Amino acid sequence: MRRRVRTGVVILLLVVLLGGAGYVGWVLVQRSEPVSLPEPTGAYQVGRRTYEWTDTPRRDPYANGPRRLAVWLWYPVAKGTTGQHVQYAPDEWSGMHFKAPVSIFEGPFDTLQDRALDRVAIAPGKFPVVVLMPGMGLSAPMYAALAEDLASHGYLVAGVTPTYSANLTVLGGEPVTSKPEANPPNLGDNNEGAQQAGDHLVTVWAADARFAAGMVVKTLPNSVEPAAGPAYVGHSFGGAASLEACRLDQRCAAAVDLDGYQFGDVVQKGVKAPMLLLGADDSCITSVCGPDAKNDNDRNRALSLLKASTGTSWCATVPGTRHFNFTDYGVYYLAYPLRRFLPLGSTDPRHALTVTSGYLSTFLSHAIYKTAAPGAPVCKS
Repeated sequence: MRRRVRTGVVILLLVVLLGGAGYVGWVLVQRSEPVSLPEPTGAYQVGRRTYEWTDTPRRDPYANGPRRLAVWLWYPVAKGTTGQHVQYAPDEWSGMHFKAPVSIFEGPFDTLQDRALDRVAIAPGKFPVVVLMPGMGLSAPMYAALAEDLASHGYLVAGVTPTYSANLTVLGGEPVTSKPEANPPNLGDNNEGAQQAGDHLVTVWAADARFAAGMVVKTLPNSVEPAAGPAYVGHSFGGAASLEACRLDQRCAAAVDLDGYQFGDVVQKGVKAPMLLLGADDSCITSVCGPDAKNDNDRNRALSLLKASTGTSWCATVPGTRHFNFTDYGVYYLAYPLRRFLPLGSTDPRHALTVTSGYLSTFLSHAIYKTAAPGAPVCKS
């Protein structure tokens, strides 16, 4: 009897091992297939350039010396322009990828086909500046899908990677990782310590955003729309920073918070510019909780923000989404079980990015050019 049991256990282990090896082999084949960023929906092609800018008068609170930032710029390019396509994550930026052994379940960045052209000429004309802020720990390049669609609609999109808060930025060709004081592990906690940490850190990010907006104007003076101030768009903690930057910038044309719990003085003082709050199904950042929300810790801060704001505000939830549906994780090849453990909702990830891009381009066009109002309802406060 014992021998028969031992034989059964051995056979079961062999089946599991062979099955697991077979699945890993299948994943390795699938992840080698090329994937591409979504096709931009605007009238322009898209170009990309990268910069390293130093805010000389501002001391970096997390390092000795002035604040240095890596900024990626996506911009409109005339139709019919030819050139070499950019690498999605060139050189040291490839470190944004998950590390082994988890990396097996994520498609490599070198097979991800980017739509942008490398350092080609900017289209003739004048274009508004949009500053794009990432979520905590993430890098600006991980929002290329949203950035490229906005650029195709005629915006100069400056993606900022907040140094020492991102898990990876690259300065001087060298990778720079995060520091605990700039990337607090407790920001999602509902306590006074987390609130104070977020309220302090959001001022640093807001200063980064405003500095980047000014640098685009200085770097590309002949391409910037003179009648329009910058718009600030951000995801997660970057959404909070975008709202705070807009509050502080008297020329702010619009602010967008993509599923970001709000921090900083903006919660009590509000913004004067038009504002869009776009949430996922499991959050309450619009002041109305989505159908999958587990708690409403963020609801009261959203209500305070809306009551204090004097500009028109629009609120919407993207059905079937979770927190990472606003990032390029909706484009990457992600095998089970990695995909299950990432905050991605039930909707098709590419569809979620398409819906988000539609909201962004419609809202910004309305705020800046007074075109038709976005389809999202006006927020209730």
